[in-house]
Amino acid sequence: MLATLYKSFWKAEYWLPPGYTWADLEDSDGIIYPHPKDLLAAIPLTFILIVIRYGTERIIGLPLSRAMGVRDPLRIKATPNRILESFFWTQSKNPKKDELSHLASQCSLSVRQAERWFRRRRNQERPLLSKKFSESCSKACRFRSIGHGTRPDLESRCSTICSSLYPLPPSPSLFTSHLDYYVSLLIDLPDFYGYVIHHFVTVTLIFYSYSANLVHIGVLVMLLHDVSDIFLETSKMIAYAKWKQAQNIIFILFGLVFFVSRLIFFPTKVIYNFYYVFQTNNQFFFGYYFSNSLLMVTQSLNLFWFFLILKVIYKFLSEGQVSTKLILAHSPYPQSLSISKGESKERGVLEVKVGHGNSGLAS
Repeated sequence: MLATLYKSFWKAEYWLPPGYTWADLEDSDGIIYPHPKDLLAAIPLTFILIVIRYGTERIIGLPLSRAMGVRDPLRIKATPNRILESFFWTQSKNPKKDELSHLASQCSLSVRQAERWFRRRRNQERPLLSKKFSESCSKACRFRSIGHGTRPDLESRCSTICSSLYPLPPSPSLFTSHLDYYVSLLIDLPDFYGYVIHHFVTVTLIFYSYSANLVHIGVLVMLLHDVSDIFLETSKMIAYAKWKQAQNIIFILFGLVFFVSRLIFFPTKVIYNFYYVFQTNNQFFFGYYFSNSLLMVTQSLNLFWFFLILKVIYKFLSEGQVSTKLILAHSPYPQSLSISKGESKERGVLEVKVGHGNSGLAS
């Protein structure tokens, strides 16, 4: 039964252009072609990458944060309370008014005291500025290292896509490195649905483009999306360090690179060329529609994120400086922003609710 389903799923007419079979992608004449099993290496590499990421955060990120003047604000710890602690972990971290009243009566506290306890307890769970700086530093190093190893000429890649798709030599290490990176982000369980969709689309596109030997398209898409993330993570690091002038410059550069790479080159050099190749050759198959659908989902997310960037730029034009809050809110990783007035008065700091979630083959 399973063998039959497996063969039905991987029928060549579903995933490859008409006239091609999986036999055409078998190794021959000293050329090693892509095979789906190659990407199984991403499973152990995902956990290795997590270890490397945490190591980078501690060895490079934390010392660099201190050197750049990042200081963690003092936090008032919540008084130990078994009833409130149990509710915090099992029910809700932000109880409603009626729940606060009930909990306050159980603990012989006023509603105001119970509200303050939950505010302080939530604050304890939020990562410190130095931690967030280190995460951005680790991601910036990752994008920089992969970008350094993949510098294809844009026009030659696009002409290759238009002229000949099969057979092409693969780039297995590049695809594996991106795949294990986005799988590791999915393991972090992002709390923003846009990023869950984004990472799922990314992993799917990486797997399909490699398995069907659309490697030149895959490499080009990864390059176009990774290049802007270097500027984003750098701008976040500078924002945590509160270097206002540098923050303004780097974020504006990020917006420009994002616009050129994702809203100009990506639709005109990748989506259009992919459409053009199969239209001119009358090669229509399920994989063609499947890939185009995922690429359009990716572009929709790019448009959504560029809208957020425009909000930051608008604030810059109206106020004369880039809003640090919006920079930290717009990211392929942290997304939602929540500021509690009562708590900011008490501690003098902003509360940033952090969620995880970016780029690669899908962004």
